[in-house]
Amino acid sequence: MGRFIANRIVSMVITLLLVITITFLLMHAIPGGPFTREKALPPAVIKALEAKYKLDQPLWKQYIDYLGGVIKGDLGPSFQRTGITVNKLIEEGFPVSAKIGGLSVLLVLVLGIPIGIISALKQNKWQDQLAMFMATLGVTIPSFVLGTLIIYIFSSKLGWLPSYGLKSWKHYIGPVIALSGFSLSFVARLTRSSMLEVLQQDYIRTARAKGLSEFVVVGKHALKNALIPVVTYVGPLVAAILTGSFVVERIFAIPGMGKHFVESVGNRDYTVLMGMTIFYALFLVVMVLVVDVAYGFIDPRIKVDE
Repeated sequence: MGRFIANRIVSMVITLLLVITITFLLMHAIPGGPFTREKALPPAVIKALEAKYKLDQPLWKQYIDYLGGVIKGDLGPSFQRTGITVNKLIEEGFPVSAKIGGLSVLLVLVLGIPIGIISALKQNKWQDQLAMFMATLGVTIPSFVLGTLIIYIFSSKLGWLPSYGLKSWKHYIGPVIALSGFSLSFVARLTRSSMLEVLQQDYIRTARAKGLSEFVVVGKHALKNALIPVVTYVGPLVAAILTGSFVVERIFAIPGMGKHFVESVGNRDYTVLMGMTIFYALFLVVMVLVVDVAYGFIDPRIKVDE
C-alpha cells in the first residue's frame, strides 16, 4: 500500500505540473491582457502596471517565478483587486463552496444510493418505473435550468425560499437541490444497474439458497460490490462540487470559488484563474487517490498495490 501511494503521489505531482504549464501557456497565448479595457488605458499606465506585476519580463522568467511561488504555497496577487492575494480569495471562497458542496454530496449519497437499491429490488414494478422516470428527468435537466426554476417557482411566485445569499438554512435549499439534481439522478441510475448485475451473480443465488434473509443478502453480499462504480463516480464528484459550481453560485449570488473563477475569466485575472485551476486540480487528484485506496477496503479482491 505504501509503495502504491508513493507512486500515485509522484504521478499527482507530474499531473499538477502539466496542468500548471498548459494553463499558464494557454492564458498567455490569448490576445490582450489583464489590463486590456474597453476604454484603453494610457500606454504609460499599462507599462507601469506590467512592471509592477512583472509581466514585462520574458515568458520563461514569469513561468519559473510563478512555479517557484506555487511550490512555496504563494499563488500571487490578484491583478484586478488591489491588495488581495489569490490565497485570500480561496480562503474566503472555499468554505462557502464546501458548505454547499458538502450538503449536496450528502444529499446525493443519502437519496441516490437507496433509490437505486429499491429500484433494482423492485425491477419493472411501479416503484422502479417512478424512480427511473424521475432519475431520467434529473439527468436531462441542467443545473442552471433547475436553479432558475426553483427561483421562479419557490422564490418569486410562492415566496417560500430566498433567491440569493446564504443567511439562513432556507438559503441553502435552492442551491443544494440545483447542485445535486444531476448527480443524485445519475447515482440512482448507476446504483440500480450495478445492483441488478450483482444480484444475478452465482454467489448471490448461493446466499439465497442457504436461506439468508433478503436484508443480509443485499446488505452484506451485494451492496459492497454494487457500490464500486458509485465510489468511482463519487470521488471526482466530491472534488467538482466542493470546489464550487460556477453556474449555480452565479445564479444564487453565492460568494464562493465559482464566483471568483467566473469573474477572473471575464477580467483576464491570470493569477486568480491559475490559482483556482491549480486548487481544483489538486483537490481532484487527491480525491482520485482516495477512491483508488477505497477500492481495497470495499472489495479485498482488488489489490491496489499490484
